[in-house]
Amino acid sequence: MTNAATVASVPVDNKESLDPQIFDQVCNMATAAAVAQQQLSKASSEAKNELLRDIADALIQDASDIESANDLDVRDAFESGMDEGLIDRLRFNAERIAGTAQGVRDVAALADPVGEIVRGNAMPNGMRLNQIRVPLGVIGMIYEARPNVTIDVATLALKSGNAVLLRGGHAAKRTNAAILNVISAVIERHGFQSALVASVDVFGRQGATAMMQARGYIDLLVPRGGAGLIRAVVEQSKVPVIETGAGNVHIYVDASGNLDKAVPIILNAKTQRVGVCNSAEKLLVHRDVAKKFIPIIAHALAMANVVLRVDESTYDIVSGLNNGKGIEGLDLEHANEDDWDTEYLALKMGVKIVDSMQEAIAHINAHSTGHTEAIIAENYSAIEEFTKSVDSAVIMVNASTRFTDGGMFGLGAELGISTQKMHARGPMGLRELTTTKWIGYGTGQVRA
Repeated sequence: MTNAATVASVPVDNKESLDPQIFDQVCNMATAAAVAQQQLSKASSEAKNELLRDIADALIQDASDIESANDLDVRDAFESGMDEGLIDRLRFNAERIAGTAQGVRDVAALADPVGEIVRGNAMPNGMRLNQIRVPLGVIGMIYEARPNVTIDVATLALKSGNAVLLRGGHAAKRTNAAILNVISAVIERHGFQSALVASVDVFGRQGATAMMQARGYIDLLVPRGGAGLIRAVVEQSKVPVIETGAGNVHIYVDASGNLDKAVPIILNAKTQRVGVCNSAEKLLVHRDVAKKFIPIIAHALAMANVVLRVDESTYDIVSGLNNGKGIEGLDLEHANEDDWDTEYLALKMGVKIVDSMQEAIAHINAHSTGHTEAIIAENYSAIEEFTKSVDSAVIMVNASTRFTDGGMFGLGAELGISTQKMHARGPMGLRELTTTKWIGYGTGQVRA
């Protein structure tokens, strides 16, 4: 399977043996993080909220320093030939810094999940049992060049009472360092230890490898990036891993779909930001509406400079337009089998005509990464069957896939989009960064 998000700077070392000195240093950092986390776990919700609000203010105050560092990272990325979609992820200008700072404030305004009673009951002998939410502990995050993730992860970890070790990738090293300088200074001003949010970037790829081997020091590891990064972490890690998704995202236009709705939804999902995991990569169209809809959407995508990789039926329709001249300016090619499994992260889209919704569902379940899928339909039965049968974390009905986002879902921010089925699925917010413990309150009871 090919994947446009897999780049040479994926921060995972699976070729060289791990330097034991680096492993020891990373474990020492994780131990320091655990000590700092014990202090944070006892902090009140208001103390954590004040910390986050001050971090948001400091990000705005020091935005010029962060942006200057990012300019250097982006310059190097251009010179190294990084794909434009990945550069878009890397870019962290004043506008994006402000948006991320607002996300920090949004998280501060959310209810604190720590201490929440999940369930409870009284036993026949008079004991009272409560299951409550508690922090996970020390979280490790390995991710590619997305500086906003540095802030989002730190914010969610601090609010949920966790510490976090970060490996953010070489391409964003200056930006991440500038961000961590801001966050660390605020953490210390509030009387906490800066070990709560720390980076192993100084150790390069070996830092990521050490994190994956640090079972007993790191409680949970989360990879966020392209399929290559995620696969490497899942296969190599001794630490429990939550998979976050590469996004081979599909939109299916049903025979009952409102085609006027479909066009802006597809354009938004494909073109608003091409370098993100919730952008649409594949379009499936029911054969009953294909001859009418394919020319319309192909022209609209051509106007947006989207390259199309299509099946034989779609190719015949598009190439036969305008007396066989096709659509002017459209880059149209036959899709191969790899296309159906590829997350492009570019102005490129795979298009396929299906004979039925059942064929669409089967195609999606066979080729999707389990992130987000959408259906354009007006028939209630079709919508119900699609939402029940498609095996992905998020299903959108008559709406853009771009809404799959922690901020959009009211979570303030997200650690990532989990595509697995255990503990967390979909956007991971505060509650997904907690586990539970049982507390039994007795008055001297013993078991007979």
